[in-house]
Amino acid sequence: MAQAISSELTTTFIPAAETRTRRHLPAPLRSPLTVAGMIIIVVFIALALAAPLLAPYEPQQQKLAQRLKAPTTEHIMGTDQLGRDMWSRLLYGARISLTIGLVVVFSAGIFGTLIGLVSGYAGGIVDEVLMRLTDIFFSFPALILAMAIAGALGPDLGNTMIAIAVVSWPVYARLVRAQVLSLRRREFIEAAEAVGVPTPRLLWRHLLPNTLAPILVQASFDMGAAILAAAGLSFIGFGAQPPTPEWGVMISEGRKYVGTHPWLSLFPALAILLTVAAFNLIGDGLRDALDPRLRSQL
Repeated sequence: MAQAISSELTTTFIPAAETRTRRHLPAPLRSPLTVAGMIIIVVFIALALAAPLLAPYEPQQQKLAQRLKAPTTEHIMGTDQLGRDMWSRLLYGARISLTIGLVVVFSAGIFGTLIGLVSGYAGGIVDEVLMRLTDIFFSFPALILAMAIAGALGPDLGNTMIAIAVVSWPVYARLVRAQVLSLRRREFIEAAEAVGVPTPRLLWRHLLPNTLAPILVQASFDMGAAILAAAGLSFIGFGAQPPTPEWGVMISEGRKYVGTHPWLSLFPALAILLTVAAFNLIGDGLRDALDPRLRSQL
């Protein structure tokens, strides 16, 4: 009898307690997958910041006598075709890839948000011109356009970030414009206009804060997309150039040895996979948390 009561209490009260605990957490932390994504990104950021302390060798240090060594206690991820330590290069590559994602998303997000704010609020001929400009960028495949821009500017890491940012801003422009169009006839905007609030202040203090939720979600997804695009451009020779320890460059250098020494491409590919997947999981969590239609289900 006592055992039956205990079993019933367990099945009745513990889930309720877990539900109450879950509801007290911030919305993005209620999803285990989102938390896993956050943990992965925090680990990569920590590894990138601590690269000079954690890397046993300089990323460019060559030891031809140690070339193409399999993973050992001395080189935990092996060495490449020039005897460089793969673990050290992977750590410094995390710095480069995360910087690329941050710079691209920050620059594309700011420019696209400004275009979207002005276009959605001004309307008329201004809206038509800006949106047709946006359509021109949407008419080209993003990767092909990025390749063309990077090729025209020259193969370089900085030019790669410029190319990816140029093809990324139209998404923010369209997203913010749609938000502004739905907000500009709301009562609080009309009240601000009625009392003579200057247009720059109205855009900055009243419209922009109400568009931040979808911008943050898009930025989370674009962080992973920017890292993946940069690695792709580097792989085909339009991005970072050897001997830069960028993950795409490392995969490109190791592709010749993939049949005999797979770790040369495997470890940087896994780093890209984990980073991009983590940012996508964070984006999914933010979208579910910030969308009013989905918030009640968390």
